[in-house]
Amino acid sequence: MTAIALLLSTLFAGLALASPAPRADTAVNTTSCNSDTFVYQQLVGYGLTASDSRDKFGDTAGGIGSSAVIDPKSWTVDKKGVYSGILWGLPDRGWNTEGTLNFQPRVHKFKITFKPDYTSTVQNPSSSPNLQLQYLDTIRFTDPAGIPLTGLDPDAHGPYLTYPGFPDLPSATYTGDGFGLDGPGGRRVSMDSEGIVLMDDGSFWISDEYGPYIYHFSPSGQMLSAIRPPPAIIPMRNGTDSFSAASPPRYDPDIEVLPESNPTGRANNQGFEGLTSSPDGKTLYVLTQSALDQDGGLKSANRRNARFLQYDISADPSKAAAPALKAEYVVQLPLYSYSNNTKVAAQSEVHYISSTQFLVLARDSGAGHGQDSSASLYRHIDVFDISKATNIAGSTYDCTTCSIASNSNSTGVVLNPAIVPATYCPWLDFNVNSQLNRFSLHNGGAQDAGLLNEKWESIALVPVINPSSAPKCKDGDGDGYTKTSTDGDSEYFLFSLSDNDFITQNGFMDGGNLAYADESGISQFLVQKPDGMV
Repeated sequence: MTAIALLLSTLFAGLALASPAPRADTAVNTTSCNSDTFVYQQLVGYGLTASDSRDKFGDTAGGIGSSAVIDPKSWTVDKKGVYSGILWGLPDRGWNTEGTLNFQPRVHKFKITFKPDYTSTVQNPSSSPNLQLQYLDTIRFTDPAGIPLTGLDPDAHGPYLTYPGFPDLPSATYTGDGFGLDGPGGRRVSMDSEGIVLMDDGSFWISDEYGPYIYHFSPSGQMLSAIRPPPAIIPMRNGTDSFSAASPPRYDPDIEVLPESNPTGRANNQGFEGLTSSPDGKTLYVLTQSALDQDGGLKSANRRNARFLQYDISADPSKAAAPALKAEYVVQLPLYSYSNNTKVAAQSEVHYISSTQFLVLARDSGAGHGQDSSASLYRHIDVFDISKATNIAGSTYDCTTCSIASNSNSTGVVLNPAIVPATYCPWLDFNVNSQLNRFSLHNGGAQDAGLLNEKWESIALVPVINPSSAPKCKDGDGDGYTKTSTDGDSEYFLFSLSDNDFITQNGFMDGGNLAYADESGISQFLVQKPDGMV
């Protein structure tokens, strides 16, 4: 996995800093969104982990950049300007380049150590990574009864596993041990984990691509509750729920699901990719990776209209009140051109800024380290604003076959004119070689260790200065990141981790019992400094 650190500014006037972060002479990217200005100052950090690293259970600790969060209570800086904190890294469904496995979904705990590098240049680049991850622990997820979850593709039809107080849960029936070795077989709840929210009590909300559902887990990993989205989002085949993503198990790759693409609901492997929450922990926000199938998702060129849902989770859980859908909006994903064709940049992560503004990581695919093409054309963290968007929650657009767009042979998919989508504002570009080269990284060119990985799928945002010594950062609602100060600026480090899909030539699954060899890979991470949310 690779990670990057980006500087989004440092101008807290009058605050004591042991090592104040200097502002770059010229910003890399600047955008305005609904009168708010966002400035990407510079790339300030880079790190990597070996692709064959293993967790305490003996499994390859790959793919940890599927989503990430830094515990804000842990974020500190010492007198030498070295930052540290606890980062939780979420892998997805396990090694699956040859088919899905009975991998138990989990989350990894790391200590992150980082000293920003503001001075490296293209002519005199950084000689070594300045961002380190120290592995601490792994928590594996279980169902409400304490039985391990699985990364296996769910069954194509029910009956699915049920538990008191829960909706039917996507689940897989497997033979042997679910890895292709001997065993008694069984059934387990399936989860392809993609988004993470860390709560103050140490529990986790996890978004999933299969359901797509949102699950709440205890600090020890046991499922506490599940949110089933409106019928329009549930995948349907042959008139019934069908949670399969047409991703057969490695031990039986010839299993077919008919039809392969569900006519309605989330597209295969395009479920709830992005998850975030308000800082007060009362509201969850979740974004589909791209359009639902009835909204254009059956064709990749038409999958622009993603759905963004808002849930109230403030109710006392002891009263068994279900989270309430408060609102639903349309986010039109960005377009880019490739070989004279228009492509949609699907999103991989979303992050709360205020009650109306959010960061979103949108990118192309098939370009980067180990891919046929080394040059990515669109790899951004952008901003969208829902303040003027239409709330589409309700029976008009949320029934099983309800669509927000019409199909036309001449113009493709057209959003219903009655719906105003979120305002979308392109912003922070990962692929700026004048920044990457300062850390001996690059986009495009040679297939070497400095080439960025294909999949960047996480956003973790923390203040440039120690939160315990800084004024509270609040928006007008008292629950956001925008800081009101004498200079009007707010500065943050933005961390992003890549997801390498567990690719390694020295891999292990099933507690170390299943060895595998794939293409070589590295895990990368970056830290960027944006001028925050003015």
